[in-house]
Amino acid sequence: MNGLNKILTAREDILAATRNPPPGGDYVWDGQDEADRPLARKEIQAALEVVRKGRGRPKGSGTKEQVAVRFDKDILEVFRASGPGRQTRMNDALRDWLRTHSPT
Repeated sequence: MNGLNKILTAREDILAATRNPPPGGDYVWDGQDEADRPLARKEIQAALEVVRKGRGRPKGSGTKEQVAVRFDKDILEVFRASGPGRQTRMNDALRDWLRTHSPT
């Protein structure tokens, strides 16, 4: 049996099972294979919580602001060549410059 026939057979089996639900309307686990066991409501809720918490970007510190800045290529090459964290190093370099060139 090739892959397409397996898929079609599985689809047919699934459709047949939904047309003829077990008595009582619920899935009845035979207790043999743990992978076939339906999840309990608490397990489903716990899984959903993990998914909800892991979504999206992590919250920032709230002290930084995103801006678009254009730098010369040679400047970017130096910071990129020194590995990950270039934006933090660039921020530190600007902060250092401000310490010595503070407008007063």
